[in-house]
Amino acid sequence: MAESLTWQLPDPAATARLGEGLARALLHAAPASFAIYLEGDLGAGKTALVRALLAGLGHTGRVPSPTYTLVEPYLLDRFRVLHVDLYRLRDPAELDDLGLADEFGPVDERGRGSLLLAEWPSRAGGRLPAADLTADLAIEGEGRRLRLTPGTGSATGVLRELQGAVPAGF
Repeated sequence: MAESLTWQLPDPAATARLGEGLARALLHAAPASFAIYLEGDLGAGKTALVRALLAGLGHTGRVPSPTYTLVEPYLLDRFRVLHVDLYRLRDPAELDDLGLADEFGPVDERGRGSLLLAEWPSRAGGRLPAADLTADLAIEGEGRRLRLTPGTGSATGVLRELQGAVPAGF
């Protein structure tokens, strides 16, 4: 398995470039299903990264934080996306009623894969699919540090593609 890659993101524009680069890498890899766990403190930029990723996948609308709704779904050309934020989850059993297992699966009849973007995944108590890729964001001065760690072979390929498009440390 490939090692983690780290980027310094000095401003929101850098976060947007990285998120859009990750989207291009996912579009190129076209996995049937892919789960990204987003880790980091409040305000570290998890939702900002998701917004950029969704824009890179072709979403043009608003991207609200799912802090209160828990799940925001997006039906895009190549992916069915589930953006979940589990910060306010009281009990992992609450996830059983959300139907994530039914929505996250193989390619659908229109050829779309499924993409899970999970903020605060540790609160799920093991009820989420395993992470293909973990994005760990940390506040550093005025900017952010992003470390991407692959959890599967398909994530290693996505990271290789991303590193070619947006070199680590750019």
